[in-house]
Amino acid sequence: LLHAQCLQCLRSSHMDLCHVPTTQEKGWYLALMAPNIKGPNYAWLDPSRLYCHPQGLQDCVADLLQPFQGDPIDMVAGIDAMGFILGAAIAATLRKGFLAIRKAGHLCVQTLVQPYTDYSGREKVMEVRTDAISPGELPSWLGRGRCRGGHWALSYSLCPLPGLRTLLVDQWVETGGTMRAAIQLVEQLGGVSHPCVPTGVATICIEDSEGGRWIQERYKCCHCVP
Repeated sequence: LLHAQCLQCLRSSHMDLCHVPTTQEKGWYLALMAPNIKGPNYAWLDPSRLYCHPQGLQDCVADLLQPFQGDPIDMVAGIDAMGFILGAAIAATLRKGFLAIRKAGHLCVQTLVQPYTDYSGREKVMEVRTDAISPGELPSWLGRGRCRGGHWALSYSLCPLPGLRTLLVDQWVETGGTMRAAIQLVEQLGGVSHPCVPTGVATICIEDSEGGRWIQERYKCCHCVP
């Protein structure tokens, strides 16, 4: 899956985390994930070392955001647990808020829940607190009244905000079950009149699976592994 430059780097399991290639081809940082010494039971490479590399992490985030430049994004949602790392980095880069989608059983407040089947075939539940997002209102100035006693009488109405446009982030999408459940959970937030609107998916890799294809057919997606 990785391009030729990365494949050459995969031979080294002790890559210098301060080293940046002189020629930085797109996705150069993917080599930082190697190696996989545990065989085909692990369908992914571990990005932990990529996150430790300052330039690698910055370039990864920049590549994931490139297709969304100019798109309105109000919030970033990350999936427990490794999706928190990329999601928080993306939210900080965009200067947006971050919604944590948690594994069930960790929140001491009222929650919305969504069952799903993960990549290993296990039945699980994810949750998010019900009051994580409160539909807001913004003043919409309709005009100025007459000047009375030296003061302007301003007239305005309160117009509800549209649904929050949300970019969903996870580390890896294998079968798509986890991401699909996160999309369904986000859509429940904010109620019927002010729902959250999933506008895209960003992840290091989307596997060529039925669930992965379902997501890519319905949402704007960006992934680093070609």
